[in-house]
Amino acid sequence: MSQVPPPPSGPPAGLTPDERTWGGAAHWSALVGAFVAMAFLGPLLVLLLKGSTSPYVRRQAVESLNFQLSMLIYVAVSFVLAFVLIGFLLLPVVGVLWLVFTIIGSVKSAEGGEYRYPLTIRMVS
Repeated sequence: MSQVPPPPSGPPAGLTPDERTWGGAAHWSALVGAFVAMAFLGPLLVLLLKGSTSPYVRRQAVESLNFQLSMLIYVAVSFVLAFVLIGFLLLPVVGVLWLVFTIIGSVKSAEGGEYRYPLTIRMVS
């Protein structure tokens, strides 16, 4: 039997440290933007400022932007459903999912990996 070689360690080939930094910024900037209740602004700014310089940064910014816009829709629906009481259960769930997935996306893209958010409506391409 032949053994499969272990995956290479270290940063992925072909990505500069600047690309990994901006790719990570596309995700963690949503956490910063959440303090002013506009988490989509961070990824949008990264897309507009650095999206044309690197395909990797553009992919990560678009992915993060789509996720943030999807979460905004989910929060709005949960808020409306709060009038029927089920929204009170959905709001904390959406909040926890947003926080966990945003942190995972930040870490993965800062390492140079590709990250695709679950539960995302792909509006921006």
